Amino acid sequence: MKISVAVKAGGVANPLGSYYITPVERWFVVLFGAGFPFGMVTVNASGSFAFGALIESFAVTVMPSSELWALVFIGILGAFTTFFVFSADMYFVLERGEVSRALLYVFTSTFISLVAFYVGLRLSRLILS
Repeated sequence: MKISVAVKAGGVANPLGSYYITPVERWFVVLFGAGFPFGMVTVNASGSFAFGALIESFAVTVMPSSELWALVFIGILGAFTTFFVFSADMYFVLERGEVSRALLYVFTSTFISLVAFYVGLRLSRLILS
């Protein structure tokens, strides 16, 4: 039950994170123009940075309780972006020297997600029309 509360409490951070990313997105649009999802790139990059920094800090300094782990990694970062998990998986596969497996992971994750999005979108349009 404590872990569930920690995840929910961390999830409250999502709207705040999105709110504070909006000015960054506007800055990119002013510099480079509209039409590119700068906000999502910013969220994914900052979430991945935070995950990398925190996972190493926790590993080196102190092992957090299950509740703190759930609050920070599942609640806060998980509500902010799930891309950090993809980034961490990629890093650890590359760290093991498995470049071909890393490339396969990038391709399959991206391709399958795009296909799944397309199928879901088309199916919804078919059902709703």
